[in-house]
Amino acid sequence: MSKKSLSERANAVMPPLAKRITELEIEKGRGAYLWDTKGKKYLDFSSGIGVTNLGHNHPYIVQKAQEQMEKLVHGCHNVVYYKPYVELAEKICHLAGGDHKLYFSNSGAEAVEGAIKLAKWASKRPGIIAFKRSFHGRTMGATTVTASNSQYRKEYEGLLPSVYFAEYPYTFRTGLTPEAETERCLQSIEDVFHYLIAPEKVAAILMEPVQGEGGYIVPPVQFVQAVRDLCDQHGILLIFDEVQTGFGRTGKMFAHEHFGVKPDIMSLAKGIANGFPLSAIVGKREVMDKWSSGAHGGTYGGNPISCAAGLGVIECLEQGGLDNAVLVGEYFIEKLHELAKKYSDIQDIRGLGLMIGMEFVTKEGKPNAHKVHQLQEKALEKGLLLLSCGVDKNVIRFIPPVIIRKEHVDEAIDIIDDCLKEIGK
Repeated sequence: MSKKSLSERANAVMPPLAKRITELEIEKGRGAYLWDTKGKKYLDFSSGIGVTNLGHNHPYIVQKAQEQMEKLVHGCHNVVYYKPYVELAEKICHLAGGDHKLYFSNSGAEAVEGAIKLAKWASKRPGIIAFKRSFHGRTMGATTVTASNSQYRKEYEGLLPSVYFAEYPYTFRTGLTPEAETERCLQSIEDVFHYLIAPEKVAAILMEPVQGEGGYIVPPVQFVQAVRDLCDQHGILLIFDEVQTGFGRTGKMFAHEHFGVKPDIMSLAKGIANGFPLSAIVGKREVMDKWSSGAHGGTYGGNPISCAAGLGVIECLEQGGLDNAVLVGEYFIEKLHELAKKYSDIQDIRGLGLMIGMEFVTKEGKPNAHKVHQLQEKALEKGLLLLSCGVDKNVIRFIPPVIIRKEHVDEAIDIIDDCLKEIGK
């Protein structure tokens, strides 16, 4: 038996890019908690970066996966049909609006790549418009449409051509009203049309309905609706990246439901199967039917076990998970506002459901990434796992399982309060 720690063993066989956010060595997880190899318990408000939306090792999801494992582990969707694959596709297409089709993949980045390929194939146009502060993944195409950090693009330049970036609303930073911020950002899209690429050459506008890594930023409803109108005006396909925002995270099955807008194409992943690798490209029937045989593919997409787990996820969300995300999310935001009254550097709290951001700013009005880093470290010492986000890393992003109760929120708030007291000014 090796005497080296898991981190030492991992670092010996993995490159530096595999560095973890923490040095935790985890033995098991259950619900909203993780236990390390020494038996210490942690309240996990990261959910594997928005994946275990129903909590770790949800018993019903585990049961569904085990039952499928006894029947078929892999069949390859390019070779045969199998029941959970078709049933989950039917269920998601129904949830998306009914007149839709779907193709399964493995990861969020793969779903984004597929969505871009579909838009180009169906429209026969070259251009893609994405947004500043966006995050869509780490593969080459997904990296090209990502603009939350130049480090993701560094040394990979010479990326996908004909990609352009517009402004995404951020009223807290600009200080503008939702109406004025909407107008500013719409004008930036018009500027792309005027100076960079004619609208009739744009295949798709790609956006997160709520920006994730960019800062957990909720755009004004009128902005999202106006982007939909703009796409309709110019025959542009609207792609929503719902990789992080989907499957109950915001209190609805998909975040775009908050805005009264439907996309032409969606990319889904993360919470879709509560930890089992799975993603999907969902599109309106008239768009998907243009995607010819052989135009896209993959060996592992739609794995039977992952699809069985995905069916269980939807059941659990529809049987109380969505309602709980709304109820506990409102309670959480209320408690965070109470906390903000005690600490002046908490300057903004925003979110939908249980996708909540808390932004820290110095007394000089600058992003306070140092305070966020200190809070993360101290919270971890006290048994609370938190992640940051934002282009300046000055936002705590709360991504707890949507099955948490108010007492979990109270536990987290008490820890954060204690940490901020210790950190001081």
